[in-house]
Amino acid sequence: MTPWTHEFSCVLPRPPARVFAALIEPLQLERWWAEHAEVEPRAGGAYRFWGRHTYATPDRSEARQKLTRVEPNRVVAYSWRLLGLDSMVTLELAPESAEGVEAAKLTIRHEFPRLPEGARADDLVDDLWRLACGNLRAHLLGLGGLLLPDYGNPRPEVRLSILIDAPRANVFKALIDPVWLNRWIASAAVVEPRAGGRYSYGWNYAIKGRDVQGGPTRILELVENERLVTDWPDWRGDPSVAPTTVAWLLMDEGTGTRVTLVHGPFARSTDVSDYPFGWQDFLAQLKAKLEDPTGD
Repeated sequence: MTPWTHEFSCVLPRPPARVFAALIEPLQLERWWAEHAEVEPRAGGAYRFWGRHTYATPDRSEARQKLTRVEPNRVVAYSWRLLGLDSMVTLELAPESAEGVEAAKLTIRHEFPRLPEGARADDLVDDLWRLACGNLRAHLLGLGGLLLPDYGNPRPEVRLSILIDAPRANVFKALIDPVWLNRWIASAAVVEPRAGGRYSYGWNYAIKGRDVQGGPTRILELVENERLVTDWPDWRGDPSVAPTTVAWLLMDEGTGTRVTLVHGPFARSTDVSDYPFGWQDFLAQLKAKLEDPTGD
């Protein structure tokens, strides 16, 4: 049996002591990580978390996680039975500077005695931590934007909304005009503005040994100034994963436009990954470019 370890890291916009508190205090854990949490902050103490926001642990009776190591402002490590295996999680903090602001680098090491069974188990673990880091970052910033998953939802999706101070025609143009797309989301946009037409952001990257042309590939529905729906193949380029759809819905609201983005449905709840936070950032960029088209 070959051990398997997943590693993931993210930079968080607060100093290590502030992040450590969010990792160890039950009330904070219940904001960004789990519906319920109980912590005895010492090696051998309880580190229980459960509820609808915890993968495969909906009930307290199933929450048997225990702390194995605690170093204030540096390390939280605990045991977690997940995917039918006894695993170990180590969360390690180190000082970091992000744009001149004191920050922390969080390194996550999730160790299993072997790769868990089941389809795309490695992606499942990766997506769990991507989603968790996004919510932790939103919690630390204190500006809202948390999107805790409901792991009991059989058809999960990402649904976000933003009000833009611009007419619908301008917003629709920013979704369908390649020059505009390249200003806020795309790198080399290609658009054939009709149902069935090509629609690409020009994204290219490598992941898991694959060269991936990411993002959408074609338009599924188009209603001028009202609705744009595109496909969305698996971001890792896995052909065995069914594509999802991304819908952009535009409605008048006051003198502006309410933009609602719906991405899904996903085959499993973990597939939501860090999409919520990526889409939040893109919506913010869309708003900024439309409300100040002369800005950088």
